[in-house]
Amino acid sequence: MDVLISGAGIAGPALAYWLSRFGFSVTVVERAPALRPGGQAVDFRGEAHLSVLRRMGVLDAVLAAQTSPTDMVFRDATGRERARLPASFTAGEVEILRGDLSALLYSRSAADAAYVFGDWITSLHDDGAGVDVTFAHGQARRFDFVIGADGMRSAVRQLVFPAYRPKFQGYYFAIWDADGDDRDMVCAPGVVSAPGWLMFKSSVPPSLMSDVPVAPDVYFDSISQVRMPTVSSGRVTLIGDAGFGSTLGGMGTGLAIVSAYVLAGELAAGGDAFARYEALIGPYARGSQGNPGRFLAPGTRLGMWARDRLFGFLPKAPMFARMDLKAATAIKLPEYALSR
Repeated sequence: MDVLISGAGIAGPALAYWLSRFGFSVTVVERAPALRPGGQAVDFRGEAHLSVLRRMGVLDAVLAAQTSPTDMVFRDATGRERARLPASFTAGEVEILRGDLSALLYSRSAADAAYVFGDWITSLHDDGAGVDVTFAHGQARRFDFVIGADGMRSAVRQLVFPAYRPKFQGYYFAIWDADGDDRDMVCAPGVVSAPGWLMFKSSVPPSLMSDVPVAPDVYFDSISQVRMPTVSSGRVTLIGDAGFGSTLGGMGTGLAIVSAYVLAGELAAGGDAFARYEALIGPYARGSQGNPGRFLAPGTRLGMWARDRLFGFLPKAPMFARMDLKAATAIKLPEYALSR
């Protein structure tokens, strides 16, 4: 069976890897002209995340490319330290740059999946037996299934579920390459910044923000969440941030890896695969969503004081770390029979 995946970030290549192992013919279409390098560090925590990496055979490579996380330090405008979160609390079991992870997953899937860069889906027609797809540049094709792995601004979601858009959480953030320690944060009410990193509180909705980028090497977006009663329709479904997005929520990368394994396995099992996928992943994904804006950049001085007191208490309270780990491990991974 032929499967089209839209998006070559994290969820897309991970899904391409597993679908190929289950015997599917996979095409991945990516709007960007090439893999997107750089980006912030992402982490994995708990046995569910690590188990899938182990089953993929990439855990050793992830460990070899891992970063050396440092404490997150919050300072006022004078440079005085207000609060500190230890690396052991924020970085999970292993942390890796997003661009390095994306390249690794691509390298493990590219031999078996066809990647098409610089193109994107423009229309979908699901007749119950297959999905007819048109592209901005390539020839129209028919697929058995289409998977939207194209992030918070998912084009697949907009085509199939036009009523559901990311819900703005009241903050924006920007990331760019810069020299300096990106965990040494300067903060004021509603603002926290570091070299190459900025988050700020705003009442301006994303719909009123210009689509023109500030600079080609600056990634700028809102902090938003995607919450939908279902992420599937007919022969189309969503994975990762496209269906369960939570910007900078902390566990989106692990969720993408786990979801890819489950979705591929359920498709291979046949029957009502999307319903089983949603039943397994839906509660797990929603338990991983959060709004880091209010946590990191509260809008008042009283809120900053409360944040600083909380951050001072967290390292002494293992129960908070266990709560985070509980959300990351709150799924029993099925065993699927691989075709190869």
